[in-house]
Amino acid sequence: MSTSRFLSLCFAAIYFSSPLCQAVGQTTDAKFESALVRSGYIHEPLSHTDGISLEAEADMKQVADSRKLHGEWRCAGKLINLSDADTATVMHVNFNTGTTRAKGSPDDPDYALYGHAVATLRLGGISLERYNRLCLTIEPRCPGIRVVNINLSFNNKTPSGKGFNPPTGAHLIQLKNNTLNRCYLEIADLRRDCVDDISLSVSVNGRDLPTASEAIFLIHDISAQTIANPEKVSGWNLSDGRIIYSQSGYSANGEKTAICGARLSGHTFKLVSSPDNRTVYESTITRRDESTGTYGVIDFSPVSLPGNYRIIADSLSTDVFSIGEAGLWDRSCWKVLNFIFCQRCGYPVPGIHSRCHTDLFSEHAGMKRPYSGGWHDAGDLSQQTLQTADVCFSLLKLYESRRYSNPALASRLREEALWGLDFVLRSRLSDGYHASSMGLLIWQDGIVGSHDDISSVRVQNLPFDNYLYAAYEAYAARVLDDGTDPMLVDYLRKAAIEDYDFAKAGFEEHGFGGWISPYEHTYCTGESQFMATASWAASLLYLLSGESRYAEDARNYADYVLASQSHESIGDAAITGFFYRNPDHRSVVHFIHQSREQVFMHAMATLCLTQPSHPDCTLWRKSIEDYGKYIKSLMSYTAPYGMIPAGIYRSDEYLDTEAFFSVHLFPPDDAPRQFTAQAEKGIQVAPGFVVRRFPIWFNIFNGNLAVHMSMGEAAAICGNILGDRRLMDIAREQLYWVVGKNPFAQSLIYGEGSRYPSLNNFSSGEIIGAMPVGIRSLGDSDEPYWPQINNACYKEVWLTSAGKWLALVAATEQASEPVELISYNSDN
Repeated sequence: MSTSRFLSLCFAAIYFSSPLCQAVGQTTDAKFESALVRSGYIHEPLSHTDGISLEAEADMKQVADSRKLHGEWRCAGKLINLSDADTATVMHVNFNTGTTRAKGSPDDPDYALYGHAVATLRLGGISLERYNRLCLTIEPRCPGIRVVNINLSFNNKTPSGKGFNPPTGAHLIQLKNNTLNRCYLEIADLRRDCVDDISLSVSVNGRDLPTASEAIFLIHDISAQTIANPEKVSGWNLSDGRIIYSQSGYSANGEKTAICGARLSGHTFKLVSSPDNRTVYESTITRRDESTGTYGVIDFSPVSLPGNYRIIADSLSTDVFSIGEAGLWDRSCWKVLNFIFCQRCGYPVPGIHSRCHTDLFSEHAGMKRPYSGGWHDAGDLSQQTLQTADVCFSLLKLYESRRYSNPALASRLREEALWGLDFVLRSRLSDGYHASSMGLLIWQDGIVGSHDDISSVRVQNLPFDNYLYAAYEAYAARVLDDGTDPMLVDYLRKAAIEDYDFAKAGFEEHGFGGWISPYEHTYCTGESQFMATASWAASLLYLLSGESRYAEDARNYADYVLASQSHESIGDAAITGFFYRNPDHRSVVHFIHQSREQVFMHAMATLCLTQPSHPDCTLWRKSIEDYGKYIKSLMSYTAPYGMIPAGIYRSDEYLDTEAFFSVHLFPPDDAPRQFTAQAEKGIQVAPGFVVRRFPIWFNIFNGNLAVHMSMGEAAAICGNILGDRRLMDIAREQLYWVVGKNPFAQSLIYGEGSRYPSLNNFSSGEIIGAMPVGIRSLGDSDEPYWPQINNACYKEVWLTSAGKWLALVAATEQASEPVELISYNSDN
């Protein structure tokens, strides 16, 4: 054990056993504290989880009927062989690919695997209509492979039909090595009248350790089962047998509601304290008829005393949850921080992977630089530098929030942010260029000059990117300016000034153009978002340097943003305050998976805070007020749930082809038709305008955690500036949705709360604190869809979701009264 590791563990042990632990708002959960100590404050992956996973709960469901499935096994691919054992079919998969190079598509040749090893059980078109679940046992024996998983595909002759959903892809199953794994896949929503086959496949993604060679999978006892209560897959209505609530808890001073079936309307509910089961509040369940359905709503908002509680309504009861303020979300933030740590690139993460991607390079101006560091972006091994910078900002925002209330968490947030910032700064090349992104699926051998070196990291010099880099660097320079590392602060300040100047020069020469790669998640950026980002960056540079040129730029850029904001009242709901992509007001700003919606309010709020004496401050504040009204006007469309809808659409936006095809990447040939069909499934609020609860989307990029959490952060920014408690409640509702207050009663943070599902992370496995891209809609519908099928993109783990969570927690815990304005010299 290293000296630093030993000292970290010693300090953690002393800290958790001292009164200081409670004094700074640290969790008092003894099991979780012990797990934190064992991890050395997240220097190893967390091992403890709360509650019970959805997969573990599945193991307890009663089976009413079962049928063993028999057929002929076939294999496909050069990397697999099949054999028979006494009680199993054996897959032999070769992970030693020698000097073979992984090759992908011509437009992205290095986004590639070495192959797929596929074993298929042919069933000959049997009917499984009386069954609603598949069950099998898999025993992997995979020496040298830390992360083991397998894909299951269910194939019916006709994949869909009336009353059935089409499969969304293969189902990724995470496995424990050298262990019998009982695995399930619920198929109640899938057509199964003529099942041709069931396939198991392994993605060969290289060798993290050179000892990996042959992986063996023993497949036992495949059967179809009938269970009484399959999981909900789609729609807003919920099971009468559940209470839907925020499993992590509720803010003491905000609105607190839970949701149940309409049959309980008029019945009495009790809020009881834990562990003494004392009734602290009692009231009547209210019937609510909403556009999403009819429900019973349990409102216990009057209770503000911090503590642990349960809700009891008739025979239903929740698990224990907390009401509180200080430290309410700390445990979830530790877990999400654990996920971020486990996604580190270029760092040996214990139990997950060795130091990686040291032979991955960018090339620019005749120089080659390693692109190893930061964090892997998702379930694959890709990375985007600007998204790494996004997460650095989120880590530092929560660091600021926790600096005094929880110094242990704050210190670890700062440390992780520094890891990411190091990568962001090393990705700066010259003349405004950055190593910007790389799509990657494989573990390389780490030997420079060998067959699997990759030098195709994207390099670009884009004004939008540089404005956003400058904003994050300027913010970091201020937050980290505490005397700990003055050299780093000086470099961050220098980088912020340089990147801002590169951005401004590029914008003045090329305007809004220059987008290069649709694989970059900035490709969809509209002009108003561009200018909001530029204004925010200028304000942060002004705050950092005091130079009046930045204040002037911030104002000038904001004029474009204000001209792009809607000020007309649309429909009976008087919807207003949203942003169009430009002052022409042709297309509304939309996001379909990555979202930076919060930047509009960051820009306006920072202008108000840095230039409060300027005559235009009334316009900036009016923009904030109008956007806050917009958010509030949307909430009835998802009530009684608190998820912010995706927003308002013009029904003819597809005619604005340039904007349309920058938002909807890799579109199908009939994209305009699909857009119209999905718009018609929204709620018409005025001729030519609809509100969609979920984004309109028709490609693999779908899932809405980043979308609604970004809007939640924007709501919190507005709420803090305006002292608007309703907006703060709306912001908190985005947290509540994530941790269980959704139609599926599932926590979307793995290991937080209960009923958290397995997530798609084929590279790094199941990780405490992992978050997916998010719940999606299916086809043309505007209803939530969240099947057990564990597939990208919606169930793929995503660093962006983790960053959004941390930023939203920080934003919701700022002052709920109007903030003190920063003084401004009007001579500027």
